[in-house]
Amino acid sequence: MLNFLPFAFEFTSPGPIAFGIGALSIRWYGMLIASAVVIGTLLAQKLAKKRGVDPDIVGNLVIWLVVGAIPCARLYYVLFEWQRFQNQPWYKAFAIWEGGIAIHGAIIGGAVATIIFCQRQKVSAWLMADIIMPALILGQAIGRWGNFFNSEAFGRPTDLPWKLFIPVDRRPPEFVSESYFHPTFLYESVWNIGVFAILMFLFFRFPKIRTGTLTMTYAIAYSLGRFWIEGLRTDSLMFGSLRTAQIFSLVAISLGIAGLVWLYGLRRRFPDTVSQKVSQKDSHT
Repeated sequence: MLNFLPFAFEFTSPGPIAFGIGALSIRWYGMLIASAVVIGTLLAQKLAKKRGVDPDIVGNLVIWLVVGAIPCARLYYVLFEWQRFQNQPWYKAFAIWEGGIAIHGAIIGGAVATIIFCQRQKVSAWLMADIIMPALILGQAIGRWGNFFNSEAFGRPTDLPWKLFIPVDRRPPEFVSESYFHPTFLYESVWNIGVFAILMFLFFRFPKIRTGTLTMTYAIAYSLGRFWIEGLRTDSLMFGSLRTAQIFSLVAISLGIAGLVWLYGLRRRFPDTVSQKVSQKDSHT
């Protein structure tokens, strides 16, 4: 729930369970992920029509994305949290309904799935990526609220007017005496909505934009926010002494900038899964 105060607001999760059906518990996290997939699919299919792409192809790609992205998102998380999982029952590694998936793992798995799918279907992987990107970032904005209900992925303690209450059993040992933390789930959700707005503006304002531009813009814009927000979190996945999400973000920003230079500075196209003659024509603006 949200407890509104004058010029302030406090977030308090009602818990991870949305409702129960007999012995079955339906979790908010799973519902949000499912809704993000459905909403993202419908949006991507509408955008596909605007680019002259069969919406059914996008619908089929989404199935590949789910199959490729979600397992990789969980695998990425488990690998970097192996010390936590190695002493737990083996099935806990698959319990994604309890939280614990990494968007960067999902991006890797989704990228591989997209390339394989587009090669098989003889369609442009970069065009499909540009169509998917607005749906992806919107889905991320929705999915972040799953962290709220699970009381996870929060930031450091804070006394700012906006804050997130974390139950004692969910607090890091070093902050067990603290009650309120940065609502980093909210920061990222709001940031992602902003990125979504930018991508939608580019998509509709420049219908002949060079193929791959939206994907590069996503890489830069999302990663800028994630790098900053990750620095506030208390539960970052680590690679040695470095936060993996910040490393990934820096790489993505660099590749995004290099990609835009390639497209607009050098005025060249990206290697693709189809020949340039088959792929949608780019503008030369």
